[in-house]
Amino acid sequence: MKEAMLYEKLPDQKAHCNLCNHRCLIGEGKRGICGVRENRAGTLYTLVYRQLISENVDPIEKKPMFHFAPGSRSFSIATVGCNFHCDFCQNFEISQMPRDRNFITGEDVSPEQIVARAQKAGCKTIAYTYTEPTIYFEYALDIAQRATPAGLKNIFVTNGYMTEEALKTLHPYLHGANVDLKAFRDEFYQKRCGARLEGVLRSLRVMKDLGVWVEITTLLIPGLNDSETELRDLAQFIVSLGKEVPWHISRFHPMYKMLDRSPTSVRILEKARKIGLEAGLRYVYTGNVPGDPGEDTFCYHCGRLLVDRFGFQIVKYQLKDKKCAHCGSPVDGVDL
Repeated sequence: MKEAMLYEKLPDQKAHCNLCNHRCLIGEGKRGICGVRENRAGTLYTLVYRQLISENVDPIEKKPMFHFAPGSRSFSIATVGCNFHCDFCQNFEISQMPRDRNFITGEDVSPEQIVARAQKAGCKTIAYTYTEPTIYFEYALDIAQRATPAGLKNIFVTNGYMTEEALKTLHPYLHGANVDLKAFRDEFYQKRCGARLEGVLRSLRVMKDLGVWVEITTLLIPGLNDSETELRDLAQFIVSLGKEVPWHISRFHPMYKMLDRSPTSVRILEKARKIGLEAGLRYVYTGNVPGDPGEDTFCYHCGRLLVDRFGFQIVKYQLKDKKCAHCGSPVDGVDL
């Protein structure tokens, strides 16, 4: 165990957690909504520090990050736990373990070991992913503080529900983030995730203000978040962040507690992609449909194919000095 960061001690041995936008008030002997921060005699502890549950070397495109060191490998890690309880979660076995099974487990791996393993694997980045990295903030921060001077960049794959305090603490070491903007209706967030939309929108604005490279993913679930009106509203919000922000529109498959809906039709994905492009976004991608043209990067000026992808693999790369090889228009991103 390790004492948590970003909390206040209150009278009667209570603790006020300021890590995520739930801002849980936690009584003595209780845990926050995430299930991995516990109040013991008025002191808040993280229960997942150095408790690694998953470790893989992935293509960075799997995050998905298409405009951050494309074609490179990312050392991807997680602990158990999450501050959301989405009924369509794709990694529920580990993200919901503390809630569903009242169980926390993991391998004791130090921050120094994580950095060494990432370097040995030839990775350019460490991705904090699979579950919600906010809930293992202290572990992620200690790793990131060691990774940055070692030449590694740090990426959060996140639901975007961390507080401004958390982002500003992490900021010097956070270089990129893929944020799940799961819908653009507060009712969806309340019913399906146990959260509020505004907390995610606020975090996205703060990330952009801090200069973090942001990409956004939306899992389209038939009948829940795929109406044309909602998609247009969502696209307009991303445009307000910046036309250069890539939007990944991903195909839903039945998972966890949501087994009563069909996979998203490719037609709906294509419609959403068209809406994003019409709104003025430069880069809109379709996901979970290997071989679809929506996986590719096109020049927003001349329309020529710049990056040809199949799934998470780059087939052809036609950038020159971070510009379109045909018309010379700059392509947005990091380490292109």
